[in-house]
This record gives sequence, C-alpha cells and structure tokens, in this order.
Amino acid sequence: MYRIIGKDGQQYGPVTAEQLRGWIAENRANAQTLVQTDGLQEWKPLTAFPEFAGDLKPPPVSSTALPPMAPPQPSPAGQPDNQNQARTWNMLCHLSALVGYIIPFGSVLGPLLVWQIKKNEFPSVEEHGKAAFNFQLTVIISVVVFGMAVFLLSFVCIGLLLIPVVVAVGLCGFIFAIIAGIKANNGEAYRYPWSLTFIR
Repeated sequence: MYRIIGKDGQQYGPVTAEQLRGWIAENRANAQTLVQTDGLQEWKPLTAFPEFAGDLKPPPVSSTALPPMAPPQPSPAGQPDNQNQARTWNMLCHLSALVGYIIPFGSVLGPLLVWQIKKNEFPSVEEHGKAAFNFQLTVIISVVVFGMAVFLLSFVCIGLLLIPVVVAVGLCGFIFAIIAGIKANNGEAYRYPWSLTFIR
C-alpha cells in the first residue's frame, strides 16, 4: 500500500499500486510526488519506485517558464575585421612609396598600385592612395627641378648651395610617408604639409 502527498500538501492513501497508477494517469501524481510505502518511514519521490517507471511521463514544460530565445549573434572572431584591413591598406598606400629608394620611380608606382588594387574593396584606400600618389609625384618633380637648378647654377658656383635643398626634399618624401602611414594605421586623418593635386 502507498501513501502520497498531493499537490495541495495533504496526505492521501493508503492506496494500491493500481489506484496510484490511476492517479498518475489523471495527473494527480507525477514524478516529483512524495510517496511512502507500508513499513517505511521515509518519503521518496515517485521516480524512486521502479514499478511506476512505465507510468510516469516527463513533466510538461511550460511555455512561459523559459525566456524567449534570442537569435544567435554572429561571432566577431569569425568575421574578417574590415576596419583593421582597411587601416592596413591605407597605411600601405603611404609606406609603399619607400620602394622608391630601391626601384626608380617606385615612390609613385607603389602608392599607385596599392590604390588601384584595393580602391574598390576599401573606399578609404581611394583617398589615401590619391594623397600618397600626389605627394610623392610632387617630391619627384621638386627633386628634378632643384637638381636641374643645381646643375645649371653650378657654373656660377651658386648651384652648390642648393644641394642641401635637394637632399631635404628627398628626406621629406621619406619622413612624411612614414608619418602618414602611422597615422593611417591608427585611423587618423593626415594631410601632407605640401602637395600638388594631380589627381582629385
């Protein structure tokens, strides 16, 4: 014989196993219902009695018991970081000008190539590529003009005084390209101190 504690906290029984199965079917008893059998003082949940295992149903899950599921958010780690990639290519627009110290006219070809390759993928590369190209072309023209002046005026000994100007202009092309590259990598706007506008 079995006794149970009902949902209202009251004790019911003694009842037979068949009667208890009927209460389970009527939902008057479930897996969490406390049961005591003859000869035992201890109350146990109905799941502790293997003879009722086939009669028990899992408790129904209330739709209001669980909070609504939020849609899964895409993992930022799984997506390419476009902002960092854009900054890297912006930096390369400026630093690629340093190739000019190895390859003739590389200071103009480097920014031009990076700009043309990546301008459709990253819109900010267009601005940085044009700025780097215009500045490096300005530096080349300045070096050529001052170089010719040094050559022509060297016959009257004045041209030798312009040699430091030619060197300074060449160094400016190197130094300002590095500064612009660092600023671009940090996401900061940078304008070259002097530059002719060949491409708008």
